[in-house]
Amino acid sequence: MAKKEEKPKTVLERNYNVPLRREFQKAPRWRRAKKAVTALREFVSKHMKSDNVLIGRYANELLWKDGIKNPPHHIEVNAVKDDKGTVKVELVELPGKAKREMAKQQEVDKKKKAEEKKKEEEQKKAAPKAEEKKTEAGEAEKKIEEAKEDKAEKAKEIQKEEIKELRKEQPKVHAPKQPPQPKNVEQRPTAPKSQ
Repeated sequence: MAKKEEKPKTVLERNYNVPLRREFQKAPRWRRAKKAVTALREFVSKHMKSDNVLIGRYANELLWKDGIKNPPHHIEVNAVKDDKGTVKVELVELPGKAKREMAKQQEVDKKKKAEEKKKEEEQKKAAPKAEEKKTEAGEAEKKIEEAKEDKAEKAKEIQKEEIKELRKEQPKVHAPKQPPQPKNVEQRPTAPKSQ
């Protein structure tokens, strides 16, 4: 089985009210939301002391809600830094839809964990029976693999012989190399020198 990845541990968690107006006013109107995103990134990277900042879905949607020309003047975010140094930024107050989605996701995760535990218990019970079947099946598989390897080796030998015969039949022809052509550079007359 594949190794289970451990979830990164949170090292630091803080709430910030990030002022965006002063930064996005430095940009033209048609780039203000982009500038607000970069300002949020810079603010969080400065205060959390990490260059790897990930902006969450709902924070991004709030920044872009009113279009590129009219981002919010400030945004309240929750920044969480893990032991690998990545900072995840999300809104402090998630919308109701987001809360419902998170609750559903947690229920699905619990069900998956319960199913995995059941499967592991069943595998532990069926392990002695499976070992007996594996030994018999393993011997048959080894024989099949050996036969496949023998066929593959014979096919390679036949191909090598055919290639040798073809090389003997066809003489080698080398095309003469052409010398590189000089570049055509247009020469322009220079201005007369002053006296």
